[in-house]
Amino acid sequence: MTSRVAVVTGAGRGIGRAVALSLAGAGWSVVVNDLGAGPQGDGADDGPAETVAKEIRDAGGQALASTADISNWDSSREMIRSAVDEFGQLDGVVNCAGILRDGIFHKMPESDWDSVLKVHLKGSFSVSRAAAEVFREQSFGAFVHMTSTAGLIGNLAQANYSAAKLGIVGLSRSIALDMARYNVRSNTIAPFAWSRLIGTLPDETPAEKARLARMKAMKPEQVAPLVNYLLGEEAENISGQIFVVRGNEIMLMSQPRPLKTMTRTDGWNAETLASHFGPAIATSLVPLETSPQIFSYDPA
Repeated sequence: MTSRVAVVTGAGRGIGRAVALSLAGAGWSVVVNDLGAGPQGDGADDGPAETVAKEIRDAGGQALASTADISNWDSSREMIRSAVDEFGQLDGVVNCAGILRDGIFHKMPESDWDSVLKVHLKGSFSVSRAAAEVFREQSFGAFVHMTSTAGLIGNLAQANYSAAKLGIVGLSRSIALDMARYNVRSNTIAPFAWSRLIGTLPDETPAEKARLARMKAMKPEQVAPLVNYLLGEEAENISGQIFVVRGNEIMLMSQPRPLKTMTRTDGWNAETLASHFGPAIATSLVPLETSPQIFSYDPA
């Protein structure tokens, strides 16, 4: 039995790889999960997972490679069982796996919607649901899920990705609420870091080129420390929260709460809404902005 054990999905490359290596460097045993699919979700290759697992083992750590399809219920459960069988326990789960199939909403095919939701949201659910049984039995455990400011704020041509990533926030919050009695925590991180997925974004206009240049300056390794912290005992009172990492910046994000409230004893109709409620909330409406507009500055 080892001291601490984590399953990291999407760990063959990018942020998942950085997280797996960081956890291993801190003494964790790691199940390195990666199907080996391309950024668009096509193909499969067992190389990335085994390459990272071997890198951990060569450095003196313990790692098990997994090519389980995390969007599949049975495969996810088998992966969690393998983690417990191999290392004797499970302490943390980090859901990093994802794909992109961007497209303007009114042209998005059903298949692109289904595939992105399946990997991001169904995948996070399947792995977390399997791990939840272990965490509940032992009365401890921690989840970290990757969301995105595309879901928290919005972005162009990413309706499927944005919906999936905002869904992960709801999933994490529900896990945190439902499993608090078992000393299980769940948090989300919206990471800014260069990866294969970011590399698929357009770079035709000056604004797009400038955005990608900023992204290239932000490294996956800058996301990993927050994951380590949120999985550790030092963060035992942090659950159900949303964080953003941009380079050396770390942010705690707000969550939806009422801004303004109005009541009429005789109820509302379209006319009174237009004459009273509409003007009252006008200055509090959230502008129709995108993530690149909010985060248009160079990170620290």
